[in-house]
Amino acid sequence: MERDLRRLDIKLSFKCNNHCKFCVQGEKRNYCKDRSSENVKNILMNFKKRDYVVFTGGEPTIRADIFELVKFSKSLNFKTIQIQTNGRMFAYEDFCKSIIDSGANEFSPAIHGPDEETHDFLTSVPGSFKQTIRGIVNLKKMGQYIISNTVITATNYKFLPKIAKLLVSLGVDQFQFAFLHIAGTALKNKDWIVPKKSIIIPYVLEGLNIGIKSGRKVTTEAIPYCFMKGYENSIAENYIPKTKVFDQYFTIDDYTKYRITKGKAKNQKCKKCFYDYICEGPWREYPEIFGWDEFKPVIDSEK
Repeated sequence: MERDLRRLDIKLSFKCNNHCKFCVQGEKRNYCKDRSSENVKNILMNFKKRDYVVFTGGEPTIRADIFELVKFSKSLNFKTIQIQTNGRMFAYEDFCKSIIDSGANEFSPAIHGPDEETHDFLTSVPGSFKQTIRGIVNLKKMGQYIISNTVITATNYKFLPKIAKLLVSLGVDQFQFAFLHIAGTALKNKDWIVPKKSIIIPYVLEGLNIGIKSGRKVTTEAIPYCFMKGYENSIAENYIPKTKVFDQYFTIDDYTKYRITKGKAKNQKCKKCFYDYICEGPWREYPEIFGWDEFKPVIDSEK
């Protein structure tokens, strides 16, 4: 039922000023047309009684009509208007002020390394780290709520604690470590960019602890419960509201249902796990590469 739908996720375009080596959208930038302003406004009108809209892509901030679309969302009384972004355009104070004045009130910039070397390597754009950091500084100076995202790769997983310290020092309100989805460019680079989940976990938990001790809300995404004993409250899937996703050529009516039925996978031994009733499992491409040996069912007495 759509009456319990709370969030819209609208992919405005797949054009981007980064070219991330793990990008799940892959080469869509080369063949997918931009969604028209009129189409976006029609979607917003049709679902105007919802609480939350996220503009994403690609990179939404490089669209010429981004202020217009944000203003239109505000006129429809969306309570939260989030910009999911690589953060680079926010390095310009005038851009920050304009998009805030238009009505955006939540920002999700992506940081993939604790330094230029790591971040810029993954984004394929020299200077992108400095711009994103400056963008976060500008947004916080203007009193904005920031939820940062870090995609976990074989290149950066050992640096997750350093990234956490950086994010805390920048004053972000919330941060997330998301295991990469092995599709698009990540699939093309799978032989070197995908780490094993069992290897990354100590670094993930250390990074979470840094955020927890500093009073930040911290989450992980696409890391099953069997790896997260004691950190169950940090699993993002617990909190994702019912979301309708408007992709370029299709619409996902319920993103949670999509993840469970099509996006992710579980094994027979998952049925023995205490968390089977709530765990979504990993993105299905992961066990196709690494198998299921790492996944150990949690028995009730162990939780």
